[in-house]
Amino acid sequence: MAVQKSGAPVLLSVGEVARRAGVAVSALHYYEREGLIHSLRSGGNQRRFPRGVLRRVAVIKVAQSLGLSLAEISTAFSTLPDDRPPSVHDWRRLSQIWRADLDRRIMQLQGLRDRLDGCIGCGCLSMEDCPLRNGGDHMGKSGAGARLLADGATDKGV
Repeated sequence: MAVQKSGAPVLLSVGEVARRAGVAVSALHYYEREGLIHSLRSGGNQRRFPRGVLRRVAVIKVAQSLGLSLAEISTAFSTLPDDRPPSVHDWRRLSQIWRADLDRRIMQLQGLRDRLDGCIGCGCLSMEDCPLRNGGDHMGKSGAGARLLADGATDKGV
């Protein structure tokens, strides 16, 4: 943790963290409520963040840009110590976990794209043999009508 000449840790206001991290103050408040970052309170009950929170916010933003949910980020952060910013070793470990998830999602998206190519021009997306919307006619087994929106049923064809 960075320290001042006096030996006290360098603490940043919520506004300073927001400005330096390029996020809204409300985002920092939300991240704190979700347990992703932690602050200390000043004598006047104002939030003060250790400078290392900037790295945590950077990791949050990178993870979100990869499509990870805050719940997934929180799970990953639960493996990190709270007393320091993530290290290069920590980042490598997290990125390997996230890489495997991204590879899985890329494969799913490529499969969806490849099935979509054969369907372009059809326009109906509800025919018995449509592999995208109604693969194996699973919707036909539960009766006629537009049930996906009415019943909140999930689409098992994709």
